Amino acid sequence: MSDTRATALARLGAVSARHPWRFVVAWVLVTATAFAVAVGGVTGQSLFDRLQSGNPSAPGEAEEGRVLLARLDPQPETLLLQIRGADLGNAGALAVARAATQRVAALAGVTKVSSPLLLPGGLTDPAAAPLLAVGAGGAPRAGSFLTIVTIAAQGSGTVTTEAAVGQHLDAVTASLPGATGIVGGGGLLLTAITSQVEVDLRFGEGIALPLTFLVMFFVFGGFVAAGMPILGAVTAIGGALAALFGFSHVIDLDASVVNVVTLLGLGLSIDYGLLTVSRYREELASIAARDRDHRRHLFTSDDIRHATSRTVATAGRTVLFSGLTVAIALAGLIVFESSIMRAIGAAGVSVVLVALVVDLTLVPALCALGTRRLLARGAEHTADEGAFSRLAHGVQRRPVTVVLMTLAVLVALAWPALGMRLTSSGQQLLPKDSPQRVFFDDLARDYPALAAPTLTVVARTPLAAAQAWATSHVATLAGVRSAVARPLGPDVSAVAVTVEGGPSGARADATVTALRDHRPTFATLVTGQAAGQHDFLASMRARAPLAGGLIVAGTFLLLFLMTGSLVLPLKALVLNVVSLGAALGVLVLVFQDGHLERLLDFSSVGAIESLIPFLALAFGFGLSMDYEVFLLARIVELHRRGVGNNESVSLGLQRSGRIITSAALLVIIVFAGFVAGKLLVIKEIGFALVVAVAIDATLVRMLLVPAAMTLLGRWNWWAPAPLRRWHDRHGVAE
Repeated sequence: MSDTRATALARLGAVSARHPWRFVVAWVLVTATAFAVAVGGVTGQSLFDRLQSGNPSAPGEAEEGRVLLARLDPQPETLLLQIRGADLGNAGALAVARAATQRVAALAGVTKVSSPLLLPGGLTDPAAAPLLAVGAGGAPRAGSFLTIVTIAAQGSGTVTTEAAVGQHLDAVTASLPGATGIVGGGGLLLTAITSQVEVDLRFGEGIALPLTFLVMFFVFGGFVAAGMPILGAVTAIGGALAALFGFSHVIDLDASVVNVVTLLGLGLSIDYGLLTVSRYREELASIAARDRDHRRHLFTSDDIRHATSRTVATAGRTVLFSGLTVAIALAGLIVFESSIMRAIGAAGVSVVLVALVVDLTLVPALCALGTRRLLARGAEHTADEGAFSRLAHGVQRRPVTVVLMTLAVLVALAWPALGMRLTSSGQQLLPKDSPQRVFFDDLARDYPALAAPTLTVVARTPLAAAQAWATSHVATLAGVRSAVARPLGPDVSAVAVTVEGGPSGARADATVTALRDHRPTFATLVTGQAAGQHDFLASMRARAPLAGGLIVAGTFLLLFLMTGSLVLPLKALVLNVVSLGAALGVLVLVFQDGHLERLLDFSSVGAIESLIPFLALAFGFGLSMDYEVFLLARIVELHRRGVGNNESVSLGLQRSGRIITSAALLVIIVFAGFVAGKLLVIKEIGFALVVAVAIDATLVRMLLVPAAMTLLGRWNWWAPAPLRRWHDRHGVAE
């Protein structure tokens, strides 16, 4: 198998050098089509039109109850207008505002308008109380009231769009001198979140692409070499968006998926492009060192084919292993029951494969076309002595001390992760000054009587029995403020439960547990945000061993195929777990405990979004193995040539250290671009991966790995004799 695979990769490199323009033109067409379909909306919808937003969910009691509630008691679409600062003593202005509100009620598709302006007694009517803002001490806030517009469901007659209703509500605000008004609703909140995703994506790419190009210009010393990985990254982004657009027709895609997946594709493409271009320059330098004409960069077509073939056979092999390792890590997400996890896993695997294929085909073709300019600023330096080899020698002199001190630092960083609290935010995902965030924050504060219940219990019993149970049991639970039943049908009722501390706080979670542990004599389904999060986390915990087992087994097998050792894969897995634990600990310190709020421009919700730990572990594991493969590939290559263990480690670090450091810096820039965005969940995942990459590329890859491999010595390469013989025959080599 090794010879076949090596020959296949070498042949692929030779073909890309022989017909580079065919590869380039083909990828240009593919990329243009991908962007046109996913972003340009040539099919009538863009990817961003198809995104959704909601709390992470998994099959379970909460989902079953939600579906039953939606069927028995469907809630209409509503738009709300909050008026503040109005002069309610101006009778003339109130008359104009009342007429404007009546025009809203007369719009086709509007089924109901609730407003103090339309009540017989006006603002003093007892029925207006829930629609008047509550100020300090529970007294009505002067000049502030609420108007609720109910809109017919899509497809039932003439439907008035939210935009049209919003324009008429703006007219109501304009008719009240000195008043300010904000229009909000569930649809507008979703639009705000998905729009912020698109803005953050463009903003992040706008930061990442120019900065990565600048860094690579200094790394390579030229525009041509620096531009090749960037072109590959743009192609991969197009492929990522097209893959997501396709998945959006099969499964529901959360808005956050787009940023997470595209930033991964961008980061990996730059990583792989950097490795490939560097290796190609190294091969050219090797050819140039043997001939005077070559030193003047007069390369023949045979030279170019040889250099490209060798590059794909060596760097391409590393990219292949790395890409498959990352894909395995993300494929573990498909095991989970949650649709959003499966969506991210499936889309992530697709994006990784796109990045891998781009690097094995497009980047080598670009290298072949740009050969005569790639060495214009000098050859790729491959000296056996340098900063990284000196670092390795220093580590190898005191390996025990380095291992103990590095592990102590990582464990200290990881410690806060033990106190991690998880939540599922709604409008809190948006920045504090976002109009929809302001709207819903003010709504919860000023109109408590209209607040949605924290939990809803669907009870299969008549109303009288449900209310009796709600009064005698539910209302007596710690933290429960109220429990009120209402009928859903002859033998089905809903108990609305309001709990202190918000819909996803500790009290709400404890109430879910209490209601499920102590059921009444009739059947109940506990649903709501806290119940959904409870089921989501329970489902994730139940499937985590299977997902983790598949990731570990797949990664172990791939690393064994590459190294022929059982020790090196085990070492890599253990060190990655410690590294990722440290990244999660730093995430808790910053986003849960609220450190760096001002610097990173966010407001802490006192917890971590429930998706983040799982995504950070999957994506962080893949990226950590990415750099592990970069380093091990060089060390294994040297060891197979007969170089001793310690020398293989120091030389391997010397020859790959610059690539790993540069690649990590570039990926950090990519993720930092998204940390600079506004959406909280994107900030958190971006920050977690920035920390994970920084820790892995410094403490782990530069210190812990060389020290551990020095201590292990010849045991690094151990495998039982039968497995060693099998690897000699079937392992994947150059």
